[in-house]
Amino acid sequence: MGTRIYPRATIWAPLNLDCGRVVAIADGANIYNTSLVVLEDLAIVSQDAYVCCGSHDFTSLAFDFISRPIVIEREAWIAARDILLPGVTIGRGAVVGAGSVVRNDVPAWTVYAGNPAVEIKKYDRR
Repeated sequence: MGTRIYPRATIWAPLNLDCGRVVAIADGANIYNTSLVVLEDLAIVSQDAYVCCGSHDFTSLAFDFISRPIVIEREAWIAARDILLPGVTIGRGAVVGAGSVVRNDVPAWTVYAGNPAVEIKKYDRR
């Protein structure tokens, strides 16, 4: 059992993807890694999730490009059709419920869901 990147996953810049042991990136997941994306050991990115490091500064006349890294810590689960915005860290063991939009860091061992994603509950499976 090892890291598995499914054939219909899209990795924008493979050199900007740092995967730990036994990581899964499902079919349809889109990793738009204009900056580094780190998936620590046992992290999961489910089908059709969008991990997005890049955006634009709409207040700039030049519409400047912005790019910030994303970290998905050990044992975290990004569920189906989630969107992670630039610069977020998903804490160890955190769960992001399906269809959520994450614009701020998610603490370890916490379930977040919604648009924008908010804390649903804390848990501990250690």
